[in-house]
Amino acid sequence: MAHPLVLKTAVGQHDHVKPLKDGRVRSSRVELVFEEFEPLPKAFRTMVRGSDLDVSEMAIVTHLLAHHYRKPITGLPIPLWSRLPHTNLVCPVDSPVEGPRDLAGTRVGVRAYAQTSGVWVRGFLRHEYGLDLDGITWVTMEDAHLSEYEDPANTERNTGELALRPLMMSGALAAIMGEREVDPAGIRTVIPDAQATAEAWIARTGIVPINHTLTVKTALIEDHPWLAGELMEMFEEARRIAIEDDGATPPPVYGLDANLASLQLAFAYSAEQRVTPRLYDANELYPAI
Repeated sequence: MAHPLVLKTAVGQHDHVKPLKDGRVRSSRVELVFEEFEPLPKAFRTMVRGSDLDVSEMAIVTHLLAHHYRKPITGLPIPLWSRLPHTNLVCPVDSPVEGPRDLAGTRVGVRAYAQTSGVWVRGFLRHEYGLDLDGITWVTMEDAHLSEYEDPANTERNTGELALRPLMMSGALAAIMGEREVDPAGIRTVIPDAQATAEAWIARTGIVPINHTLTVKTALIEDHPWLAGELMEMFEEARRIAIEDDGATPPPVYGLDANLASLQLAFAYSAEQRVTPRLYDANELYPAI
């Protein structure tokens, strides 16, 4: 009997992948050896810069840039994590900012300009609230995961020692977005009733904003044409068990058809915001399985 294909894998601590990590979902063809990264975005950088990961969760805009720079990774339409972008733009409780339009002409902080959360937030600021994104200075803390990428002209790199939250609380930034943990102490959302506003937008559009999907080294897909389908089946089974046996909150449905609109909108926002020089078709990044 042939030995299973052993793949070094990095995914986050999500309920819907626990059945894979704890061994309840197995395959005779594939063995996933999980490596933990804290914080998880370190895995994204490891994957796109060609280290020894075979399979990795990946922020979709990082995957988009990897495709643009011809990195040998392929996406699988398995949405592993999403968040409500409206809730991720925050300001101090006592800020004079009463809503998104008050950010015009201000300085707004984000960990990296090409961070997926930031792309989603800026897209909503432009299309839902009419903000001129070039009229805001986007203050960044670090570079993108792709070393080839350069931030556009409307950005400024913070060179001081303060992190995003202290910078905002000191008055140097009007608002911040894209933090991995948004502790509500002393802050509030820039968008009033952000949770309800986000849920209403999802209900109206039918789109769940996706942040992370799965990626695989392209050479593995080419060498093992069955691999993408096998991984999809394994993750689908883990999702089913997590929902039915563990009572996990259902993540978005897997598959390209169900997620194409979300991916395509994020890629459209990326092109508008000069993250990429042109609009990419999600079908290029997530081939049919």
